[in-house]
Amino acid sequence: MLGVRYLLVVLFFPFSALDKIINFKGAVVQARELVPSRGAATLLILAGLATEILMPIGILTGVADRLAAFIMAGYCGVTALLWKRWWQPGDFRRSGDSKARNLFWDFLKNFSLAGGFLLLAFGLHAGDFGAFVAHPLASSHPYYEPAH
Repeated sequence: MLGVRYLLVVLFFPFSALDKIINFKGAVVQARELVPSRGAATLLILAGLATEILMPIGILTGVADRLAAFIMAGYCGVTALLWKRWWQPGDFRRSGDSKARNLFWDFLKNFSLAGGFLLLAFGLHAGDFGAFVAHPLASSHPYYEPAH
């Protein structure tokens, strides 16, 4: 179970978080494409960095892991819509290399990750969604093995 959870979060923690730390100025420059204010761009990157560190830790440890997975699903969706805008370059149908197609695959990967996180958040059964809504901070107790 730990390995499966780690496969979902490894992109964010440690790799994307570490990249934001090492290349913080570059990340802020990229964020300024969306928000022109340097201060707002810096806050956006810091919020992303906090999300990429804290939510995976919650998922891996089982501490409020369902809420952490729900937040990560939202984070994946929002980052896909804001930074993987495959419809903008206008070269999707061009033969050969295409910036739009490259962005499109990244866009789909983000939404696929969101689906995996939603499975952790809500579970596999219809009743699990109600349990999440009723107790969003509860742990799924991923490493608990009942006595036989």
